[in-house]
Amino acid sequence: MSDHQKAEKIPEKVNLITGKTRVFAILADPIYHVKTPQTMNAVFDAHGLDCVLVPFHVSPAGLPVLVEGLRKLQNFGGFIATVPHKPSMLALCDEVTDAARHIGAVNCVRREEDGRLVGTMLDGIGFVEAMRLRGADVSGMKVFLVGAGGASSAIAFGLADAGVSHITISNRSVVRAVELASRLTAAYPGLSVSTDDQDIEHHYLIVNGSTLGMQSSDAQPIDFTRIHATHLVADAIMEPAITPLLAAAQSKGATIFPGKPMLEAQILLMAKHMGALPQD
Repeated sequence: MSDHQKAEKIPEKVNLITGKTRVFAILADPIYHVKTPQTMNAVFDAHGLDCVLVPFHVSPAGLPVLVEGLRKLQNFGGFIATVPHKPSMLALCDEVTDAARHIGAVNCVRREEDGRLVGTMLDGIGFVEAMRLRGADVSGMKVFLVGAGGASSAIAFGLADAGVSHITISNRSVVRAVELASRLTAAYPGLSVSTDDQDIEHHYLIVNGSTLGMQSSDAQPIDFTRIHATHLVADAIMEPAITPLLAAAQSKGATIFPGKPMLEAQILLMAKHMGALPQD
């Protein structure tokens, strides 16, 4: 078959990438699990935008070099940063929002025409909104949060802003848990915060904001035997869709909240911050 014949067989509905296409990216390590390209490109298509978002697999060591190169790409609009790059992006941006500064991490970056990078953090907003869309109002809840990294910090601040009454932070590094607790109490003096993670049962909402559960060999983020049917259990991990934590919670009759709706709830906010869609 000739190249001309192959070209004739391309379906009319395929969005062709041309020299006019505006390019966006997601940066991660590993990259296999990300769901953002499918979701964001569907948004671009729905809005009739000549844009594409592609996955970039970059290690932490290579992140500064890549980011510096992206500044120079004149048809590049911005990117989404995910595990493990969110905390590192804070220092690599020229400007960050107050939310990103409080949380200590960035997950969405806009490239200005002059190459300046403006970062924000939308994980917390997306998490709370995803729960609201499922009918769960977190106001007044006691929350048991696993993790103290970028995603967990964003979720913690999002929950605090939404009016939860208490957050217990459980993390492998106690120092990082204490540091996150200090930032939370500084920003929300009326919030009850603890790093004593021995008491799971008396919390209403359990959230895994760590990476534990992405690999089958991972340790359990919490002791699964302590989950009961009245818990709400959420996991920020996208792949697998049903993590071991969620599977265990489901088997106990608990209500579960998978990670992908969290992404879907913030995807429009990401498109707006990166300049693909107009700000409200």
